[in-house]
Amino acid sequence: MKPHGLGGEVVVDLTTDRAERLGQGTTLQSDAGPLLVESARPFQGRFLVRFAGVADRSAADRLRNVALRAPALAEPGTLWVHELVGARVVTADGATLGTVAAVEANPASDLLVLEGGGLVPLRFVTALEPGDQVTVDIPAGLLD
Repeated sequence: MKPHGLGGEVVVDLTTDRAERLGQGTTLQSDAGPLLVESARPFQGRFLVRFAGVADRSAADRLRNVALRAPALAEPGTLWVHELVGARVVTADGATLGTVAAVEANPASDLLVLEGGGLVPLRFVTALEPGDQVTVDIPAGLLD
C-alpha cells in the first residue's frame, strides 16, 4: 500500500484485493510508525483514508510514499508473496530451478520471477513450505 496526502485524508493505492485491510480500527505498520485507520472510502480506483492523528494536509503529505503493512491473513490454500519470495523452487523430482526473486502480476496467472530471470506461472505450484521451498510441476521446455 502506498499513500500520498489530500487534505487530512491520505490517498492509498491498495496492492491487495482485500479492502477490509482498511477497516475502521485497523492498525497498519509503516516506517513512520503505526497508523490507526479511522475511516476509508473508495476514490478513483484507490482509497481515501483518515488516520488517527493525521488532521491536515501537511500531516497527510508526510505520509507520501510511505509503505503501509498489514499482518498476514490466515487463509488455507492461499499463496502469499511474503511466503514465496526467497524460497527455493524445485520440481517434484527434486531438481532445483532457482530462488523466487519476486512475484509479478499477470492476467492469466501470476508469475514467480526466479533470480535467473525465469518465469513460472503460479498455477504450476503444487506445494509450498512457506519461506523455504516451492514445489512446481512445469511443462517440459518452459524454462528453456
